This record gives sequence, C-alpha cells and structure tokens, in this order.
Amino acid sequence: MASDGALVPPGPGCDKVPGMTQVSLNQEAPGPYRADDLRPGDRYELSHGHKIYCMPTGGDGANSAVTGAQVLATDPAVTECGFDAGYTPDSSTVRAPDLAVGNVPNRPGWVPGVPPLAVEYAGSGQDETDLKKKIDELLTAGTKQIWVVRLLGPRRVEVHEPGKKMRTVGPGTELTAPGILHNPVPVEALYDPAVARKLTLRNLLQREGYESLNEVREEGLGQGLEQGLARGIEQGREQGLVQGKRDVLFKLIARGGPELTAVQRQVVEECRDPATLDLWIDRALSGQTVEEILGGETSGGPIA
Repeated sequence: MASDGALVPPGPGCDKVPGMTQVSLNQEAPGPYRADDLRPGDRYELSHGHKIYCMPTGGDGANSAVTGAQVLATDPAVTECGFDAGYTPDSSTVRAPDLAVGNVPNRPGWVPGVPPLAVEYAGSGQDETDLKKKIDELLTAGTKQIWVVRLLGPRRVEVHEPGKKMRTVGPGTELTAPGILHNPVPVEALYDPAVARKLTLRNLLQREGYESLNEVREEGLGQGLEQGLARGIEQGREQGLVQGKRDVLFKLIARGGPELTAVQRQVVEECRDPATLDLWIDRALSGQTVEEILGGETSGGPIA
C-alpha cells in the first residue's frame, strides 16, 4: 500500500502534497498513537506511533495484486493469504502489506506479529521513504521475505531478506520462498493474468494430488475403462443367466409335449426378464401346456 507520511489525506496516488503537515519517519521521538487508536478500515498505517495516511490503490496495483494473490493463495503449502491485513508487531506499529502469505487468521482485529512473506506493489505515487521504513520494520519483526513488485518502468521484483542485500529480478526469473511456498513463482505471475491462471490451475491440481491436467485426463480415461469393463462383466453375467433359463425352459417344453411354434419360440427368445422365465419354468415343471406356460394363445402370441 502506497503511503505519503501525512496526517491529512493527500491527493491521488499517495503523493506528498505541498503545504500539508508531514511526519518525518526518521525522527527518533515516538508518536502519540497506538494500534488501539486505529480501527480496521481506517486508511492509516502506524510507524512508531506516527500515523501514515494511505490512499486507495490505483488500477494497475489493484489488478496486479489480485493476479499475484491467485498464485500465492493457491500454492499447496499456503493455508492463509490476505489483502491489506494490518499487523501489529508492537503496540505503536500497524503495517499492512498489499499481500500477506501466512499468519492471516480469519478473525476480527489487527494481527499480532508479521507475515512470513509480504508483497508490495509499487506504482505511481509510491513514497519510497515510507516503503523503506515499512520493509525495515517488517523484516526486523520477523518477516522472512518481502517482494516489491515495481509497476513503473520495466517490470521487476525487488527481493528483501533479513541480513541480505536487496536483489532485483526480472521476467524470466523464478522467486522462491522455502518453508513458505511449495512452488517457485515466476516474476510474471505477480502481474500477468495469463501466467497467473496457468500456475493457479497447477496449484489447484497439486492440492488434489495431481501434477498436471494430463494426469487427470489419464486417470479419468483409466477409470472410465475400468468402469466400462465392470459394467460389461455384469451385463455378461445377466445375459448368461437369462440365456441359461431359456435353455432350461426349452428342454422342459420339449420333454413334455409338441415342439414350439416359430412364434412361441420367438416369445421365449425375446424375453429378458429372469422372473418371467422363472414363472414359465415353474409352469413347465407342473405339466402345463405350452399355451398355459406362456400365458398366451395356442398361436404363441404375446404373453399376459
């Protein structure tokens, strides 16, 4: 979130506005404000007791933040991710990274401590003095990595880690966060929706135990073949049972009397209901005539 270090709201983009009272973030004297003096929704951050007004994010920053959040929030190792969450490493500080990965509990109020990974989108109007102060405060309080996505000029990401010199990486480079993220994140995924969508799909598949969409397709095909085979076996069993009952019926009728007419034989051949065939077999065993067995006329018409 861009900020201007002013006590009074400045113009768009969090630029410092001439004539307004400014707060020097480098001054040693602590300010009078505490985290309890701010409420969620207030457009202020707090640095050592000094209020810092923060304007809403511009379109480029808002769009890019949503894009990056897709990839980070769906990473298989991530359980918590949030926008603009307010952190209180101490009572005189409230800092809200544009994106926070880890330590984003789903409950009201400021979040104690800091996130393991923070992402800032720096566009027009970004106050560089406050950004540096914010980075220092988060790293000092325990944040392991801060990625600053530069939206002006060539797209790039500045990586800040405790005790290390800041490094800048550009498109074609992958960012890693061991112990926080499972997958590497290409720089482009933090601002390019097309790249982010592909990686988001990969992440979601991995959460379900798949490494790729092809693996899902192959498993689906395999399951389909297995299910089809099972259905085929069951259907074969049913057909074999019906045919066996027909054969028994034909033998009983042949043993007890005249041969079936062509129409009567067709009636038996077309019957696929095991219960009906059982009924006919019972009738044949009791010595009934063909007409009585089939429940039709002597001509062998449809059964009753």
